[in-house]
Amino acid sequence: MTTTWPAGLPFFQAGPGSATDFARRVEEMSNGRIRIRVYSAGELVPAFEGFDAASAGRQVQLNHGCAYYWANKSFAAQYFTTVPFGMTFQGHNAWLNEGGGYELYEEVYRPFNLVPLVVGCTGVQPVGWFRRPVESLADFRGLNIRMPGLAGDIYRAIGANPRLLPGGELFAALERGAIDAVEWVGPYSDRELGLHNAAKNYYSSGWHEPATSTEVVVNRAAWDSLPNDLKAIMRNCAAACNITSHTTLEARNADALDDLINNHGVNFRPLPDDVIKALLEATKDILTTQANRDPLVKKVHESYFKFKAKHDRWQANSETMFQTQIRDLGREILS
Repeated sequence: MTTTWPAGLPFFQAGPGSATDFARRVEEMSNGRIRIRVYSAGELVPAFEGFDAASAGRQVQLNHGCAYYWANKSFAAQYFTTVPFGMTFQGHNAWLNEGGGYELYEEVYRPFNLVPLVVGCTGVQPVGWFRRPVESLADFRGLNIRMPGLAGDIYRAIGANPRLLPGGELFAALERGAIDAVEWVGPYSDRELGLHNAAKNYYSSGWHEPATSTEVVVNRAAWDSLPNDLKAIMRNCAAACNITSHTTLEARNADALDDLINNHGVNFRPLPDDVIKALLEATKDILTTQANRDPLVKKVHESYFKFKAKHDRWQANSETMFQTQIRDLGREILS
């Protein structure tokens, strides 16, 4: 199994939901009937060539990465990682597992001879690190920013220059000014890369990645060769990695953000309202245009947003109500 992650990223290489974690779980649960050898980005193939390598199935049978890295293969793939201004962990995973999302995921990847498995979720990501403060929409004109997938197209629409760089190159590029801003994952993973030593302006909240699922793609022929019990083990290991990666990052991000603010002089704040409004309008335009161009994109788009509308109504009367009303009242009483 290849990965899109360099060897120097402990969480993505060995943490919950990582390629190594998935491989370990599969070997343990199968009692050694499946053994997966993990290669970091660049060891067998470059970071963004694992999808094609797994598709071919000659040297590589699996790849660990994110679906939005393969937007050049299918625009629809990006919906399975995250959608700007879309659903968070609860809604995104509910759509995948109960709203037909997984079936569409498999349909999108079928022409590439791949079977997808969701193996992690980072949760809501910050906007990223900026060498200079952002005061208004004008500051994005000509800005060189590392941003993959659909969000990169949206930044381009408001005048920025999106760049796709692997994680292992981000610190050096930001430190020497080759790029003006970078987006990675969240406080814990960003601190692992040392991004706070290259810039101090850290912006939230991540309009661009409210969920961000990671995936393992399996070569179709290799998958079909497995008996049903081993397929079930693979799927259940993926599900376990998905929840443990999310809960681990929820805990570690809280500690890391406090550390970055209190001990490293990081300025953490939201983007200006005019920037968010412009990004939202660009998102609507791009999603609508792409859905009208491609029947499969339209099929995925309509499924996602139909489910989102239903889930948003429930969220408004459950999670959102608790966060904005019940929790605050409880804090007053219990403090």
